[in-house]
Amino acid sequence: MENLALEIAQPPKFIVVEGPIGVGKSSLAKRLAKSFGCDVVKEKADENPFLEHFYTHTNQSALPVQLHFLTERVKQWNELSQNDIFSSGVISDFMLEKDPLFAKLTLTNEEYKLYDQMYQSLSVQATRADLIVYLQAPVEVLQARIRKRGIAHEKKISSEYLQKLSDAYTEFFHHYDCGPLLIVNASDINPVDNDADYEQLLQHICTTRSGRHFINPLPIL
Repeated sequence: MENLALEIAQPPKFIVVEGPIGVGKSSLAKRLAKSFGCDVVKEKADENPFLEHFYTHTNQSALPVQLHFLTERVKQWNELSQNDIFSSGVISDFMLEKDPLFAKLTLTNEEYKLYDQMYQSLSVQATRADLIVYLQAPVEVLQARIRKRGIAHEKKISSEYLQKLSDAYTEFFHHYDCGPLLIVNASDINPVDNDADYEQLLQHICTTRSGRHFINPLPIL
């Protein structure tokens, strides 16, 4: 089934899957990479040594956790820009431009000034995705999926934080105009585990080449 859409159209060479915590972006990116036979670039959240402490002591750990994410994301993005991997395609489960979303939510004004100085000073290669797939879901859906995947420190994420994060993503992509954008209501579908749901989304991904598109797929039972 996963190869059906590939017979209709070839996928974009560089796809980014984005969305708030728990929406399923990493799992979808992994499945897309398998379907397309290409590389996947994953955000290394589990390698951030400050993250677990952040969810219990936000004020104490917000700055180090954010700076660690920033430096690692910049490193990954620059490596991605310099490597010749686009001939076979690549899927990423993050985009560098989203990094300030988290910083604005958690840092004080003075901390954000320091963060922004680092963000502006780091050398970042301008690599634009051929397609952004932005997954949306209500907070209660995000919470349910976070509980299901069972990462202990993620269970401490509050609904208030998730709502603010979701709102920040919505605002960011409302103004995004740097390339094709596929906005997907992922609340009632499961493209990671359900083949029919995945096939619906796959066909949209393989045929979207420009503009802004809103996809509200019905779950297929």
